[in-house]
Amino acid sequence: MATVTDLSRASRPVGSLFSRNLAEDPDRFRLSDDQVRFFEENGYLPGVRILDDDQVEALRAELAEWFDPDHPGRELWYEYHSNESADPDRVLFHALGAWRIKPGFHDILWNPAFAVPASQLLGGAVRFWHDQLFCKPAKHGGVVAWHQDYSYWTRTVPMAHLTCWIGLDDSTIDNGCVHYVPGSHRWPLLPITELAGDMDGIREALDDEQWAMFQEPVAVELKAGEATFHHPLMVHGSFANRTDRPRRATVINAFRDGVRSDSDATLLEGVPPIPKGRPMDGPFFPLLYDPAGS
Repeated sequence: MATVTDLSRASRPVGSLFSRNLAEDPDRFRLSDDQVRFFEENGYLPGVRILDDDQVEALRAELAEWFDPDHPGRELWYEYHSNESADPDRVLFHALGAWRIKPGFHDILWNPAFAVPASQLLGGAVRFWHDQLFCKPAKHGGVVAWHQDYSYWTRTVPMAHLTCWIGLDDSTIDNGCVHYVPGSHRWPLLPITELAGDMDGIREALDDEQWAMFQEPVAVELKAGEATFHHPLMVHGSFANRTDRPRRATVINAFRDGVRSDSDATLLEGVPPIPKGRPMDGPFFPLLYDPAGS
């Protein structure tokens, strides 16, 4: 099998897919004051254009190779699940570490269409945490059960994190788009439930007031190339895909520069530990954007 270069060695773009974006004025990508206020009030912000049509197609082409478990670079994943669900009729492809394997998924991290809004919502310079792929095949795509992202990230402090979910297909109610519980970013940290498990599993973790709010989640339908940002405590999930088209997405998880390790253990599979109390930095957690320009 051909050897794949580990692109985590390059803390900068390595290709040309986003060269046009990088050459443009960063202010072009800034969110409006109304968008920032919406995020602060509701805990999420939908409909932000991150990719153009050519970039979507390029990322789809890179992604296609990875559905075969015996693909080049497979040793570089932090996690790889051809189906995270235990049910073969409810398939959820989920993988972490695409940025290490293909140039498009590597370079999207420095795309100012992502990094500039992320800096505004985080209130400072942006560092990379990790990426994810969530893919639901046509007709038998599985669910992503209700959860809060930071429930999985308590090995880092303080909680100054942000998630950007980017559609590589149009995402709709019918094919399993993301749903949010507005205002749930003000809730305390909830226990972890099985990610590809029962959509009703979260009920036991909620009190009566939270459960009442939970009855009216918001479905976020997006065009391919659009993104939704959300707070690390935002309760969110997505239902099954029963349509005749796939629903593919890539996710960038980031944090504000200065977040520290809260564990002496390995933070991501295959990544050298960062001692507890030390800032999260180095080649696996590169600086993506600093509004101060330093």
